[in-house]
Amino acid sequence: MKAFQVIRYGKKEKLVLSEIQEPIPKDNEVLVQVHASAINLLDSLIKNGDFKLFLPYKTPFTNGHDLAGIITKVGANVTQFKVGDEVYARPSDFHIGTFAQSIVVNQNDLAMKPKNITMEEAASIPLVGLTSWQALVEISNLKKGQKVFIQAGSGGVGTFAIQLAKHLGAFVATTTSETNVEMVKGLGADLVIDYKKEDFTTLLKDYDVVLHSNRENTILKKSLSILKHGGVLVSLTGPPTADFAKKIGMGWHFQILMKLLSFSVNQLAKKLKVHFEFLFMKADGKQLSEITKLIEAGKIKPMIDRVYTFEETNEAMLYVEAGRSKGKVVVKMI
Repeated sequence: MKAFQVIRYGKKEKLVLSEIQEPIPKDNEVLVQVHASAINLLDSLIKNGDFKLFLPYKTPFTNGHDLAGIITKVGANVTQFKVGDEVYARPSDFHIGTFAQSIVVNQNDLAMKPKNITMEEAASIPLVGLTSWQALVEISNLKKGQKVFIQAGSGGVGTFAIQLAKHLGAFVATTTSETNVEMVKGLGADLVIDYKKEDFTTLLKDYDVVLHSNRENTILKKSLSILKHGGVLVSLTGPPTADFAKKIGMGWHFQILMKLLSFSVNQLAKKLKVHFEFLFMKADGKQLSEITKLIEAGKIKPMIDRVYTFEETNEAMLYVEAGRSKGKVVVKMI
């Protein structure tokens, strides 16, 4: 089968279209024929080698973190799914590889594809949907009437998180450029800030939750300052913390390193009487099944910017890396 692989780490390196052997599912796995995948910035960061410290993939390996497709084989102990089921998933770390014609996925990472959307739309959901769920529901416990600031509202995570936050009953503020204001308002954002013209710290105060995704250190510190006492900032861009290192099973020396990396941010959070947490989302089929219910109920709709062919995967990666996509970018296999 064909797959786009990382042969060498590096920012200038491209994925290489390779011919590899079709994988065989183990007892708790299924083989999925991939109909569509989605491009995430994470795919580029993995390729570049930015996450080698805690995700040391050995080259060559197949890239890709989102999929929608049809099960073609099931392992001996699989009870939740059968051949022919339409499914979607974000495979767990060290089991990625959705830029391929087929992939094996643990049954615990899978969910049934929402019946009311296409394969391409379904492929756009898992990573951003699980990221939003884990940030707003699992960590922040966002409640009706609370205020949440979601950065980069027109991006992949932003477009999903806004809709989820509104479903939970929160007041939502977000940032975007002028050209995307109407789009994010249409998703439910109550207050939209043009980040090119306005400083969000002058407009926002006493927020309960911040979903932080900006890579500038100054933005992180500003974001902490708009929280009320006891508020929580969930960061998707870091710095990673000692708790995170411990959670994923890293050794004590890495835990100390992460503690040093996040020391100044944690000190500022402590001074402001708020909580800082780094999130690197995890695969979770049960949470994805809850997201399926919301999509089938019409509470959340996928937002797709562009669809590329499988052969155009590298072009799709470049488009996402440029940082101008509105919603998700999808690769169509079939």
